[in-house]
Amino acid sequence: MTLQPCLLTALVHADSARAAQVMRAVAQRVEAAGRSLAGVLEHALPRPGRTRCDMILEELSQGARIAISQDRGPLARGCRLDAHEMARAIALVSDTLRERPQLLMLNKFGKAEAEGGGFRPLIAAALEQGVPVLIAVPLRNLDAWRNFAGGLGQEIGLDDADAWLDGLCPRMPAAEGPHP
Repeated sequence: MTLQPCLLTALVHADSARAAQVMRAVAQRVEAAGRSLAGVLEHALPRPGRTRCDMILEELSQGARIAISQDRGPLARGCRLDAHEMARAIALVSDTLRERPQLLMLNKFGKAEAEGGGFRPLIAAALEQGVPVLIAVPLRNLDAWRNFAGGLGQEIGLDDADAWLDGLCPRMPAAEGPHP
């Protein structure tokens, strides 16, 4: 089965760690197919003595790593997003959109996006340029995502990512061995 990619695709999930693995696999396959990428993927960095991991964004075109978590102490709860560093990540990705990549990948439609900020301008810029967008959307933000997307996108599950990607980067037939 092949799913046809549309310009706006949400990878809906309830498991952030698995979603991150799927997004990394998609990025690797797109790069292996020789396609250009823009965007960011998240790496969770466990910290001993802390209740939550640090969030590191990897910018895909140049490999820059940006720490977007504020250190608010070992007992901190609630949002730890460093808005300044998030803005820096958005600016880096915005610059790469000028190169008209073949796919924009964003690690999460999170709280910032659900509240009207975050990656929303990047998504809009990509759509204006005709660049397909793949973004991971946690179930808790699905209603906000649907309100934002306004019916323009499609939703796929973690198990559908390969079929979706087949529409964007068809797999090459296996090379035949030498003929006797």
